[in-house]
Amino acid sequence: MTRLEDLFARNRRWSEGVRREEPEYFSELSKQQAPEFLWIGCSDSRVPANQIMDLPPGEVFVHRNIANVVVHTDLNCLSVVHYAVNVLRIKHIIICGHYGCGGIKAALDGEDHGLIDNWLRHIHDVYRLHKAELDAIEKMDSRVDRACELNVVEQVGHLSDSSILRHAWRSGIKVSVHGLIYRLEDGLLHDLNVSRHGPDLHDRPRPTS
Repeated sequence: MTRLEDLFARNRRWSEGVRREEPEYFSELSKQQAPEFLWIGCSDSRVPANQIMDLPPGEVFVHRNIANVVVHTDLNCLSVVHYAVNVLRIKHIIICGHYGCGGIKAALDGEDHGLIDNWLRHIHDVYRLHKAELDAIEKMDSRVDRACELNVVEQVGHLSDSSILRHAWRSGIKVSVHGLIYRLEDGLLHDLNVSRHGPDLHDRPRPTS
């Protein structure tokens, strides 16, 4: 059996098992999606949104990219946010990083990584903003982990300052932006306490220590 055939076999077993337990599950799921959460996370295969939050399909709208970055010129990410806010009317946007992120490590190690370096320039911007703090951390693993936190903080700010969120808040749409980080070693999420609930320019995210 090829790897692809194995995937189809697994899919059939899963589908049959779900239908045995709940015969109307797929027919009901197919009628609509009404999630309360948009998850913007890292592409890392060890950080699956639904499983981490223990939520079933249909409960989380998801966008993922390397190092969970929000860029004002990334029409892919912004289109997802626009649809989530203006069509699905989600209530919470979660930007979730994770400790030990490979994208963050690559951005800090000073080596040539090829094409991906163009994307990692966004992480370099985070490093530039917090250079003094990060350079003062001697242990590389600890420096990377702090950079992972600071990256989430900056992305919360980027998204909150986007035209999509500012227009939504001006229009009275109630949606919040939260910054979380995930630890692979224990499977726990941690709140970085930088949530934004409106367009107050003085209510900018501040890095937690």
